[in-house]
Amino acid sequence: MPKVSDTDLAERKVEILSGARHCFATYGYDGATVARLEETIGKSRGAIFHHYGNKDQLFLEVAHEDMRKMAELAADEGLIGAIRTLVKSNDLTDWWGMRVEITRRVNIDPCFAAKWELDQLALRETVRTRLREQRASGRIRKDVEIETIAQTLELVLEGVLGRLAQRQGTEGLSDALDFVESALRSPGH
Repeated sequence: MPKVSDTDLAERKVEILSGARHCFATYGYDGATVARLEETIGKSRGAIFHHYGNKDQLFLEVAHEDMRKMAELAADEGLIGAIRTLVKSNDLTDWWGMRVEITRRVNIDPCFAAKWELDQLALRETVRTRLREQRASGRIRKDVEIETIAQTLELVLEGVLGRLAQRQGTEGLSDALDFVESALRSPGH
């Protein structure tokens, strides 16, 4: 059997996760049957589940990867910057569709909810770390607690998620995000 390079293996996993994201976003967790996953991903069940033991692990890995990407964006660009990047993304439909399905699963599956909470904690800590750095550099207001600012940003994220889940579009979002950013900045920044 030929040895598969680490690069090829990583590319296969990216393909599987991308296809699975699209399938879960389109059909939901329950509707993403193994046959639909195979069709959407373009790989056999053996190839898919060799890397991810079952559908639940595959869904959790897609959710984890999306949250990792969100935390990475938030660390680099702040949460508002991460929202802007996601809104402009070509993967927007799949990302938001997956987010809706994650929310549904959190509400009905306590085991999934506990695992998802760990990813949420990582994002929350990333946001708060970035806010502390921004405060130390004088870029954000000092008259509002970091926790209050973080919760405000989380509410903005949830509001954008809700708006997009209802297919209200992105019109006016950039101006609203500009407003939130300016409200949080220190005078002169």
